[in-house]
Amino acid sequence: MPAATGKAEKHITIPVSGMTCAACQANVQRALEQAPGVRAASVNLMTHQATISYDGAATTPETLVETIRDTGFGAELPVAGRTAIEEQEAQDRAQREEFRELRRKAVISVLFGAAAMILSMPLMGGPHHAGGAVTDPLLRWSMRVLDPALAGALPWLYALDATLLKYLLLAMTVVVMAWAGRHFYTRAWAAFRHHTADMNTLVAVGTGAAFLYSLLATIAPGLFLSRGVTPDVYYEAVVIIIALVLVGNTLENRAKGRTSAALRKLIALQPRTARVVREGVELDLPVEEARPGDIIVVRPGERIPTDGRIIEGSSSVDESMLTGESIPVEKRVDDRVTGGSINKTGGFRYRATTLGAHSTLARIVRLMREAQGSRAPIQRLADRISGIFVPVVISISIAAFVAWFVLTPDASPARAFSAAVTVLIIACPCAMGLAVPTAVMVATGRGAELGILIKGGETLEKVGRLDTIVLDKTGTVTEGRPQLTDLITVPGVPEAEALALAAAVENASEHPLAEAVVAHARAQSIALPEASQFSATPGRGAQARVRGRMVLVGNEPFLEAAGVSTEVFRENLEWFAGEGKTPLLLAVDGHPWALIAVADTLKPGSRAAVARLGGMGLHVVMLTGDKPATARAIARHAGIQDVIAGVLPEGKVEEVRRLQQQGRMVAMVGDGINDAPALAQADAGIAMASGADIAGEAAGITLMRSDLGGVVAAISLSRQTMRVMKQNLFWALAYNVIGIPIAAGVLYPLWGILLSPILASAAMAMSSVSVVSNSLRLRRAKAA
Repeated sequence: MPAATGKAEKHITIPVSGMTCAACQANVQRALEQAPGVRAASVNLMTHQATISYDGAATTPETLVETIRDTGFGAELPVAGRTAIEEQEAQDRAQREEFRELRRKAVISVLFGAAAMILSMPLMGGPHHAGGAVTDPLLRWSMRVLDPALAGALPWLYALDATLLKYLLLAMTVVVMAWAGRHFYTRAWAAFRHHTADMNTLVAVGTGAAFLYSLLATIAPGLFLSRGVTPDVYYEAVVIIIALVLVGNTLENRAKGRTSAALRKLIALQPRTARVVREGVELDLPVEEARPGDIIVVRPGERIPTDGRIIEGSSSVDESMLTGESIPVEKRVDDRVTGGSINKTGGFRYRATTLGAHSTLARIVRLMREAQGSRAPIQRLADRISGIFVPVVISISIAAFVAWFVLTPDASPARAFSAAVTVLIIACPCAMGLAVPTAVMVATGRGAELGILIKGGETLEKVGRLDTIVLDKTGTVTEGRPQLTDLITVPGVPEAEALALAAAVENASEHPLAEAVVAHARAQSIALPEASQFSATPGRGAQARVRGRMVLVGNEPFLEAAGVSTEVFRENLEWFAGEGKTPLLLAVDGHPWALIAVADTLKPGSRAAVARLGGMGLHVVMLTGDKPATARAIARHAGIQDVIAGVLPEGKVEEVRRLQQQGRMVAMVGDGINDAPALAQADAGIAMASGADIAGEAAGITLMRSDLGGVVAAISLSRQTMRVMKQNLFWALAYNVIGIPIAAGVLYPLWGILLSPILASAAMAMSSVSVVSNSLRLRRAKAA
């Protein structure tokens, strides 16, 4: 449904039916872009959708639907109130119904085609043959192989009157054209009325011309005989061409359906029911009836129905559907859980938070649908070609007819006519229209399986061309929270005792460094004694009485002000400073006891990921607001050479811009919140998000897992996608550049090679299938 994004600007996505090629898509897009009030339009051949930005004061959704219908294609307003999951399910149902209809028409047309070929054999090789050389190589093979076999097996067929055979073929052809192939002619006529042309035009003109020629030869043969020409009929060619085009459309439709397999897998994760506690009773309700605030019970092995927070119990949860990581995540009270993930071991209760269209799963599906409906800039080449493709092909067809009829020594209308029809049939704008959208659709689906949400084709193209990666430090390269890394005690002081006293004091503090000390003590299962007389000095430290002793925890100036010497730890203090670690000193009753080091540590996979990025030819930069010494220490451990430290958020934007001014293609990787301005400035923004935080409006890519391995996987997938796009465009263009001249007969003077219209239709059908199949290889893209 339309959603306001400004005072008058609105967006709407309208389903479009009937598009079969790049020219169809270009015709719809051209009409929308020229419509009053439309600011931008993007029509996608794969998803059969038009995404439109329009001025709500100048036009309406109903007018936009009529604009699309005026081009000869179907359009309906989106159903109000549907979630992205419901919209995708409806689209999948329509796609399955279209596949069944195409398959039914293809099968019946193939059977009619086989029967038409058999009925045509007596006319081509038997006693009714019109005479003269057979120019079609496929028919020559049929006459050499099938004709003798049929003459022996079905002698009665060869005894039938030639006129009767022609009328039988006419009837069969009319049935196939009027039923199975009807949409080719209705859509071609609609395109003609709007002064455009597309693939349907080529099929309709090619088969229509062959049919009219054959019809005239059947009902008025005297027109030809009076000029000394004995006419052939091409009914079997018309039927078989339509049949093969339908077979190709069926295979293409099936392959296109496979491109959205990842999206269907995501939708299948949504449980249909939830075990809701109402008035103390557990009820199994449809998930649509769950409400925010409901208490939901989850047992081992069940899928979690909605998003929420655990209020009772604990478990390990498989969130691979969200992050791509197969290792279960431990969940405890107050941890968030995501609808669609699998509860593995323990049972728990949680309070539902976001449901329906606002749930994590629904938002992921919505982002994927928007991404798959987007257009990559590289598609513009195919759009420019498709805009002139059909008129050029029709011109070449006419030129081929004239050349064969005028220039060849043994000129005949039949041979010239066959060459012209073959040119029309072999030309295929479909492959060009599918070359880029299919790759985008498969890549975004595969990305979601790997925990990588990609906003669309433009993002894929930009990420595929990156040469510089700028990494934020906190939360990106590092864990983003201080951790206790070292504990050094003076001789005779047990580490456990020192940690217990320090944690007892810090337990009353809210400082992040204090939280790190307390968390480490609890992780070591150390009981924290009671602290009294607590007092803190901001920026220095804290003190309290623990077990009857006065305990101080803080930095070196804090202890020295209390008269405690720290010389015993001098060497360690200098070493920690060089490593970028923050030292905390512990003193008891005026004596130094221990030195504690706290630091924001590297994430486990950061060093390996940085090495992989360097191996991919990328220049890696770490950009942080932290102190230079700390930043250099972290960069050294991570293997990063280029460090820019002490930079505020607005300064990060300037640093990214400076790199761009050097001619670099820059990606910024951050947490998507503090780094939002820099993410927006970069050529590609990559944000790291938690399970329920799929934000990153400023980012083109959102990583559902918080390690840099996702960045490596995203860049690798984007580069693979760009290779597939270029391969698809090359072969789609090469097919037409090579196939059309061969169909026109340029090889006939040299080697006697002349394509049959039937072979041309088979080649045309397979060209689209090959493009889609090549894109489907991206489903096996590895998480690099």
